[in-house]
Amino acid sequence: MFRSTPPLAAAIAVAFAAPAMAQDNPAVSVGQLAPVTVSASPLATGADDMATPSAVLEGDALTLRRKGTLGDTLDGEPGIHADTFGGGASRPVIRGQTAPRVRVLSDSAELMDASTVSPDHAIAVEPMLSRRIEVLRGPSALLYGGGAIGGVVNVLDNRIPTAVPGNGIEGEAELRGATGTKERAGAVGITGGSGNLAVRVEGMKRESDDYRVPDWSSRSVPGSYQRSGSGSVGASWITSRGYVGASYSFMESRYGLPGHSHEYEGCHPHGDHLHCGGHDHDHGDHEEEGHEGHDHDHDHGGGVPYVKLRSERGDLRGEYRDPFAGFEKIRFRAGVTQYRHDEIEGGEVGTRFTNRGYDGRLELTHKPIMGWRGVVGLQGASSTFGADGEEGFLPESRTRTAGLFVLEEYRLADWRFELGARQDWQRIRLTDGGDSRRDTGNSFSAAAIWDFAPQYSVALSLSRSQRLPSAQERYADGIHLATNTYEMGDANLGKETSRNIDLTLRKKAGDTTFSVSAFHNRVRNYIYADTLDQFEDFRLIQYSQRDAEFTGIEAQVRHRFTPVFSAGVFGDYVRGKFANDDGNLPRIPAGRAGVRLNADWQQWGSELTFTRVFRQSRVTSYESETPGYNLLDALVTYDTDIGNARAQVYLRGNNLLNELAYNHTSFISRLAPLPGRSVMLGLRTTF
Repeated sequence: MFRSTPPLAAAIAVAFAAPAMAQDNPAVSVGQLAPVTVSASPLATGADDMATPSAVLEGDALTLRRKGTLGDTLDGEPGIHADTFGGGASRPVIRGQTAPRVRVLSDSAELMDASTVSPDHAIAVEPMLSRRIEVLRGPSALLYGGGAIGGVVNVLDNRIPTAVPGNGIEGEAELRGATGTKERAGAVGITGGSGNLAVRVEGMKRESDDYRVPDWSSRSVPGSYQRSGSGSVGASWITSRGYVGASYSFMESRYGLPGHSHEYEGCHPHGDHLHCGGHDHDHGDHEEEGHEGHDHDHDHGGGVPYVKLRSERGDLRGEYRDPFAGFEKIRFRAGVTQYRHDEIEGGEVGTRFTNRGYDGRLELTHKPIMGWRGVVGLQGASSTFGADGEEGFLPESRTRTAGLFVLEEYRLADWRFELGARQDWQRIRLTDGGDSRRDTGNSFSAAAIWDFAPQYSVALSLSRSQRLPSAQERYADGIHLATNTYEMGDANLGKETSRNIDLTLRKKAGDTTFSVSAFHNRVRNYIYADTLDQFEDFRLIQYSQRDAEFTGIEAQVRHRFTPVFSAGVFGDYVRGKFANDDGNLPRIPAGRAGVRLNADWQQWGSELTFTRVFRQSRVTSYESETPGYNLLDALVTYDTDIGNARAQVYLRGNNLLNELAYNHTSFISRLAPLPGRSVMLGLRTTF
């Protein structure tokens, strides 16, 4: 049945066939739209009142969901997938789009890492030290810049305290271990304070080996291991009206690069054709000629190449209520980052990526004016990014951005209206004194949310957003072995313009709750990597522009049958293609549908989730179809009190059917399938 059902029809059927089914347990449910405010919204709007769909993971739901990377942690949320690259790197994919169109933030601040450049570059954020993760699905360019036309992931942490502990000290600690990946991880955080001063210290350590894969020749994926550690120290001065604080944090990681091969390092372009050794596509000659520097049998030694990453960051955060006449609140964020990662092979650094920069953000929430309440904000950043070495396909460049935005809301009876606008400025300059480009972009949005009946609402959002080309899209020129490509940029690329419509129907309370969203995005001058030529698995790509469209649906329905038993169904589907039915976009995730069952009794909790990921047959040139697969996950928890501390023991099983699964969104899907069966045992305590 699964193999013959069209993904879109299945996703819609899952959303509506069982409207009485759901799960409503905050301890173990994932993706529940909790009745909490979303800090990524400048107006602190509730999750159920957002114009576009949002997801909030916090508390037990986050603890039980966290994995080694941010992308893996969020994978499975309706509309959210992961761009996996072995065990050390994974980026979120929202509605078929990933970096640079999905922006990842640290408490609303820029990360300043290298994750937008390549899928093998880790996001410089640690899920085990996060206290909350917010996802805004759909265009969020109005709030966080033109690059966020796909969505925003905001990771909140505890590194800067916002309140003084009532008993003078509080904290949390967690230990866990897993089969399959052989993960061993631990984290601890302590906050202490007295009077107006609070201090926070935290740290974590993780080690995992090459993960196992079923029906795989080597049983595990070489280079899928990870070694990482993070820590921070911060302090705040806190009053009844707000706080101001600062912190220092660092992240270190060492992880392998599965599928990384130097077989094609001698390839180079001749116009719009590839020349690889004796293979010159200009002349159609496919016989070996022994090109200097290209040898299919050469040995670089040292095993699988790996990344050694270190990121250091200083943060300043503050928030005050009633700062001066006419304004309810002022909120600011600022940071300085030093990022570096080395790609090492045979004990020597092959390529070094660096990013040095600073960022700042200021928001002012004004009091109602003729019924309109809103926020005005400023945002700015400057970063110097470079890649030096064998894969130095990007010249060093400095990117400076600035943004000015305003967002207003008006409430009338059962209606809430939103209007917003943003202006962006960007300058990219090559640091060697070469090319320099200045661009501007603007974005507008309008939305209406109607609570048409008790517990029910419908939201319609319209927006026009612009994204400015990145330095990579303009100036790339060289071999990128992580994706087996030779990349060529185009300095004359223009801005993208995305026009979007999003319609969401919700039932927000009661035994049965649901959320169903349909969306359509049409992007004019969409920037993509156009494959000009291919030799074996190596491609020549040129960043180009064409109009594109994204259309999809995402839904989840939950129902509590008794105080003990609840159940839910969920699904999502996105179609990404060039406009006028002129071909498919690459690496668009396949449709999914699933069922989730929950049982909770006294101190015990349990969850069983079955997900069907359908076959992806809508592929572009030089791309292969991906077969569908089934995932069965399970979770059991036990909560108890030990004195003044709360302890939770959890047992989590992933891919219990031990299926061989290929992730269509991954550049190395066939070289690094998803992990096989794994069982994790964890203990977390708060005091």
